[in-house]
Amino acid sequence: MALDLQEQEQLDAVQAWWKAHGNKVVAGVLAFVLAVAAYRGWSWYEVRQRNEAARLYQVLEQAFTGGDTKKVRALAGEIMDKYARTPYALDAALLAAKANSQAGDRKSAKSQLEWVIAHARDGASRDLARLNLAALLLDDKEYDAALKTLDAPHDAAFELLFQERRGDVLAAQGKHKEAAAAYRAALARLAQDSPARAILEIKLDSLESRG
Repeated sequence: MALDLQEQEQLDAVQAWWKAHGNKVVAGVLAFVLAVAAYRGWSWYEVRQRNEAARLYQVLEQAFTGGDTKKVRALAGEIMDKYARTPYALDAALLAAKANSQAGDRKSAKSQLEWVIAHARDGASRDLARLNLAALLLDDKEYDAALKTLDAPHDAAFELLFQERRGDVLAAQGKHKEAAAAYRAALARLAQDSPARAILEIKLDSLESRG
């Protein structure tokens, strides 16, 4: 069927446009297809990483419950090394720090807590690690390091715990007025019927009795 003049002109325009831009169109489509494939591949990889980390973490929890500190250390190290991008790496490090602390290996416990602080992408894990690290530093009489840890920015939800821990460190340093102020700041954030008030009030009363 013969084309009329208008149709022929339109066809010629399309052919000319395709000749000028066709390669770019093909390249763009190819880039899009590759991007989609890469995204799907990465998503599959992340799911696989998360599932494997979850499996290992379950075994780690069982080892912790069973008191097998050596196995806890090994599994935590594997998760932290191979699956650092998953949330299980942070949980593994925190649990290993607890196991090491209970076993008397305070150096390893501190190292794992410092790893969490450096790698955590959520504030809760980082703040929890800082509180635990400050407690270990307090026990080791590293007071300045403990206070520096507690002075780091943290979520308001943890302010009560940070103030109480700061009070503990200051009290150990003999800075009774500063410690009392920290305990009062913690008490101000507690509900009147909170069971935790009794402990804080005992700490505060102990300081105030010393003058």
